[in-house]
Amino acid sequence: MSLKGKICLVTGATRGIGHGIAVQLGEAGATVYITGRTLTAPAGDNSVGGCLTDTAKEIEARGGKCIPVQCDHSKDEEVEKLFERVKSEQNGQLDVLVNNAYSAVTAIMKNIGVPYWEQPLDMWDTVNNVGLRNHYLCAVHAAKLMVPQKKGLIINVSSVGGLRYLFNVPYGVGKEACDRMAADCGLELKKHNVAFVSLWPGPVKTEHMLNVTENIAEDKKFETAAGPESPIKIDAKLMKRILENAESPEFSGKCIVKLAEDPDIIKKSGHILMTAEIGREYGLKDIDGRAIQSMRQVNQFPGVPGIRWLPNWLRIPSWMLALGGNKF
Repeated sequence: MSLKGKICLVTGATRGIGHGIAVQLGEAGATVYITGRTLTAPAGDNSVGGCLTDTAKEIEARGGKCIPVQCDHSKDEEVEKLFERVKSEQNGQLDVLVNNAYSAVTAIMKNIGVPYWEQPLDMWDTVNNVGLRNHYLCAVHAAKLMVPQKKGLIINVSSVGGLRYLFNVPYGVGKEACDRMAADCGLELKKHNVAFVSLWPGPVKTEHMLNVTENIAEDKKFETAAGPESPIKIDAKLMKRILENAESPEFSGKCIVKLAEDPDIIKKSGHILMTAEIGREYGLKDIDGRAIQSMRQVNQFPGVPGIRWLPNWLRIPSWMLALGGNKF
């Protein structure tokens, strides 16, 4: 129970990565506030996950304490009330904020292959209202609690889409902005001993990822707004291999537990941290016992199976990886 006495807040914790992070923080002994738009499953819905009460039950079953808060992160007043509640109930203490809330997965997948000028005009807001603007808003409220206590950790869940094109234009802009937010907020927070980092998970076995891959594997039509003329071609074999090597949603949680435990976390502030690299540094394994492979490993280049024999230690330097996003 290494995080016993710590107060954590995970936004968007009903499913996927947010759910995995929340249960791992709870298992480590933290009191975990979780948010989402759905408090309880609709009557007659026996599906597992997808609501706050299901996540809360799992956290408590693992010995943690969970406080579910129904919150629509597109509404500023609800976000403000969330932090007021944490402040009131925990005497101003907040140790970890994980900005994970996201509301654009369905819209993005429906428009894969559609050029940005033919996508709905509200795509920008669909992707970046909750997935970017809200992260900043939450970081503001969190800083007001963490700065006076002279400690804390804020994490933006981001992705490699902040470096190179992935999915669509608003997605990449939003993820790069999340990374820059961590760098710039981290700069201002450092003198107050509050750390701010951006977390890059690799491919993750989320519910949505599993569903998409299952549909492709069964040769079902992958529906997008672009229709059958879409230039996006999905390789079922490649998708299957990616899924086989993907992280569980809880691996990000394992990584965040280690970051929250680290007394020298301030040294990482402002940086992009990849889950696989965190796992390597702290000796972590996923819930199935696997060591997660890093995108920096030369032998992990997607679509190039002939190089799998290369050793795991042969890695692309971080500075060279950063050049992939250099626009000069």
